[in-house]
Amino acid sequence: MDLGVRWKLHGDGRTPAPGAVVRPDERLSWPRTAGLGAQHVVAMFGASFVAPVLMGLDPNLAIMMSGVATVVFLLATRGRVPSYLGCSLSFVGVAAVIRADGGSSATVTGAVFVVGAALFLAGLAVRRFGARIIHAAMPPVVTGAVVMLIGFNLAPVTASTYWPQDQWTALFVMLFTGLAVVCLRGFWSRIAIFLGLIFGYVLSWAQDRILGPIHSADASGKVTDHWRLDLSAVGRADWIGLPDFHGPSFEWSAILVALPVVIALIAENAGHVKAVGEMTGDDLDGKLGTAISADGVGSMLSTAVGGPPNTTYSENIGVMAATRVYSTAAYWAAAGFALLFGLCPKFGAVVAAIPGGVLGGITVILYGMIGLLGAQIWLNAKVDLRNPLNLVPAAAGIIIGVGNVSMEFTDTFSLSGIALGTVVVITGYHALRAFAPAHLKTQKPLLDEGTSSYDTGGSEEDQRAKS
Repeated sequence: MDLGVRWKLHGDGRTPAPGAVVRPDERLSWPRTAGLGAQHVVAMFGASFVAPVLMGLDPNLAIMMSGVATVVFLLATRGRVPSYLGCSLSFVGVAAVIRADGGSSATVTGAVFVVGAALFLAGLAVRRFGARIIHAAMPPVVTGAVVMLIGFNLAPVTASTYWPQDQWTALFVMLFTGLAVVCLRGFWSRIAIFLGLIFGYVLSWAQDRILGPIHSADASGKVTDHWRLDLSAVGRADWIGLPDFHGPSFEWSAILVALPVVIALIAENAGHVKAVGEMTGDDLDGKLGTAISADGVGSMLSTAVGGPPNTTYSENIGVMAATRVYSTAAYWAAAGFALLFGLCPKFGAVVAAIPGGVLGGITVILYGMIGLLGAQIWLNAKVDLRNPLNLVPAAAGIIIGVGNVSMEFTDTFSLSGIALGTVVVITGYHALRAFAPAHLKTQKPLLDEGTSSYDTGGSEEDQRAKS
């Protein structure tokens, strides 16, 4: 069985010729491949640092399991889809809602484990029936609205938890990160979040030395005098050791909050596979279902031991675009580095020490960007919001999601925020479409961003038969 773990040496293994690309089944020399792997790790560090910290999970375990998930993905796709699976930011809002309702880390990972299982099943359905099944259940107007309400539902987390801890540091970090995203080019723009974290870290350290402790809310919300950057845990942490493992706990209320995120993950995977296919020149339509299922398995493995969920990372697409090296050997090297980082508790302590004000400045941009990805889906799919069939369910669902509207069905069961907003968007759209006049249904069906060509691609079995 070809698992995609054999690579031909590209040229002399040193520097590719001008304009040449290193294909997924090729590699450079092993030292250069290791260097490229390290570069991929750095590219994913920014978001992979932030995600577990915001979700209240162990960053060491998160980095380690991202390496495991990447290996699973590469084996499942047989080395044809060069991708890194890093910690997903789509679940940050879900974790905040679950914890606000009294849920523990086990409750968070249990809910996300179920989402991973749902993603795995969705991938199997795409393998069997083709990607048109995605459009049938979740057309772009629905997908865009759900992604938007997931992102904007996070706004109160920044406003009430992180920003008040150090408003001036948050402001400066926000400005620096914004400038990095806009003004830097190539690889550096792809790690703008990571650069913003470093800037905030150094700024907080300098303010502590120059200005002394700050009088503000700490991480628990209590207003007190405290250091902006507390490195006491770093000194106590060991250099080598295992991360903190824990098993998941399953609660229906938490699961219902988390399930809508599967829509965002399907959209992310579809866009990622299409983008990689266009970059490498390979027809990867038949690998979409496999990629979605592999992402689901990776998330299930991670959350089963207490880590966060994973998803394909666009930051690493940027690295490939800048280097024109698409070798999956580099991703195996990146996974190896991630596993090593996960075995260093001191590294995790450094990540966990990120000041709240720094996270405030980062999340202002990050959460907004997540929400606006929903608008990007609408734009790419040419969704007509003048059409009331599109406008009404999207408008209602977004307000419910952003405003965290709650609906109690019984004394023990209720839906609110992300879960209720998603239900309203999906059921509202399909119910209205069933009764809408014909002239409101004339918009040509399109899939999510970058996936319109899948509409006629058929299932993976059909793809194999054609080839």
